[in-house]
Amino acid sequence: MWRLKIADGGKDPYIFSTNNFVGRQTWEFDPEAGTPEERAQVEAARQNFYNNRFKFKACGDLLWRFQILRENNFKETISSVKIEDGEEITYEKVTATMTRAAHYLCALQTSDGHWPAQIAGAMFFVPPLVSTKYSY
Repeated sequence: MWRLKIADGGKDPYIFSTNNFVGRQTWEFDPEAGTPEERAQVEAARQNFYNNRFKFKACGDLLWRFQILRENNFKETISSVKIEDGEEITYEKVTATMTRAAHYLCALQTSDGHWPAQIAGAMFFVPPLVSTKYSY
């Protein structure tokens, strides 16, 4: 199973860092890693990608999301808000949604404070936007 290693320089004498490898991300394969439940979750994600590869763009960050959320013991405690067509958007609904998003993005941060993987395009601005609006 592939595992993401964060801020780790390994034992390589030719690799050095002046900031203790903060922000460095490397993938490592270990065929024996993970529990049977974790392997089943990864296999289900792989099968879902395979079945829908011609319909949807790939989301390449599912593996690290599984890993980081599991390492951070994240459990969603705030219920999702559903807004129907024509329904009024209230302050409470917006606050609950922003709080839920902020908690989720905080849980995705790694031990060195970064969000791993590639966040590109318009989605690049989502974590800072949610953080800014939540603290405002």
